[in-house]
Amino acid sequence: MSIFLRPSLTFWTHLRSLMLDVSGASKHRKIWLHGSSLKRPFMRQPCAPALVLRLMSDASDIILRPARAVQGLVRIPGDKSISHRYAMLATIAGGTSRFHNFSAARDCASTLGCIAQLGGVWRRAETDGATEVVGIGPALKAPAAALDCGNSGSTMRMLSGILAGQSFTSELFGDESLSRRPMARIIKPLSEMGATISSSDDGRPPLKIRGGHLRAIHYKPEVASAQVKSCVLFAGLFAGGETTVEEPIRTRDHGELALQAFGADVEHHGTTARIRGGQRLSAIEAHVPGDLSSAAFFLCAAALFPGSHLSLPGILMNPTRARLLDLLVMMGLKISVTQIEQHHGELIGAIDARGATWKGGTIAGADTAALIDEIPVLAAIAPYSEDGLEVRDAKELRVKESDRIAAVAANLRKMGAEVEERPDGLRVPGHQRLRGAELDSFGDHRIAMAFAVTALRAEGETLIRHADAAGVSYPAFFDELRTVAQI
Repeated sequence: MSIFLRPSLTFWTHLRSLMLDVSGASKHRKIWLHGSSLKRPFMRQPCAPALVLRLMSDASDIILRPARAVQGLVRIPGDKSISHRYAMLATIAGGTSRFHNFSAARDCASTLGCIAQLGGVWRRAETDGATEVVGIGPALKAPAAALDCGNSGSTMRMLSGILAGQSFTSELFGDESLSRRPMARIIKPLSEMGATISSSDDGRPPLKIRGGHLRAIHYKPEVASAQVKSCVLFAGLFAGGETTVEEPIRTRDHGELALQAFGADVEHHGTTARIRGGQRLSAIEAHVPGDLSSAAFFLCAAALFPGSHLSLPGILMNPTRARLLDLLVMMGLKISVTQIEQHHGELIGAIDARGATWKGGTIAGADTAALIDEIPVLAAIAPYSEDGLEVRDAKELRVKESDRIAAVAANLRKMGAEVEERPDGLRVPGHQRLRGAELDSFGDHRIAMAFAVTALRAEGETLIRHADAAGVSYPAFFDELRTVAQI
């Protein structure tokens, strides 16, 4: 099965007519990468793959040179959002779950570390490398120490929903970045359900959760957030009655699909999801689709060069995520999707992308919520477009791992770009020429990867400080970029 996208027809317009048929079942040149640390200067030499991996392990900075195209095949690692949810639900299920292509991101490692402290057991299978999680049922064990969520807001927010239904007190903390992120959005509903939660003065980590018997609620969050929705639905498993989450804007439905995969009866239509308490979950075996948000960096790289051609097999095609493909097509990238399959409710397909004229556009309203993780890279490459890019209604970007609006604007200005920064977004004019510069990742994985893509068309070398932040979601990103970038 193949789907060819055209600007006039969205991915889901094509796919809707085909849904009944979906079943469960060249020589490249090297990109120049350099590593540095406080202990040694930059060494300007081309890096072989093994050397890149060695440098990335003990250095935090990367230098990139401009490319003339991107060509080849990239196997994108497992989706973070799904991996988090699968690991958490597997822990409170009965039996041993097995996950192929489970995300290798540091954020997901934080989730695995936390569930181990709560009595769950996880391991890598020697035969096929699958991640196995041994469930212990709904009642977890009280942790002997505070739960370290690292940089992962997903871990802290969603795991809190499960911890709210436990008969013990637990504490969760994170790194400096996570300690600045808002948690009031989960504290409010979980408190309404009967949990007792304390935090820092302004509702930020660390959190202390005293769980117990919960009551069902009908919750209408002010901010549309898939993490908040999953948190409340997870808590709803431990509540008496039916818990409902009614969102202002439809968000990703990975939580609902994961719950259904593990055997829970969940209703979800449009912006509303419901779950009955007291349901028991059963172990599953699943393949985690490639992360579309990670694929976005390579798709945007292809968009920069009319002669580019990339193949990305096994990518997540969830309707709540695939708006990115619609936008990229409208902006000029040529995309076809083939080999569409469905696994545990999640659609998977292979993407073939070819570069063309990059047009730019506007992201606002519901599109902003749907594209919140991809906006940094779209904005970072906007100067190279014909029409530029305007982003509105994106205030949520101010409270991610960094202030992503400010971070994008600061780095683009260092590269010589004109940028208008706004409280809830930014405007980046097109037809600009950028020069290589010394940039900062601000400790944010998406900023590090976004400007690695931008650097491919800048004039001269670009140095990205603390680029190892990319490992939070995509540890092999720079090695993969090296294999497809042609200089």
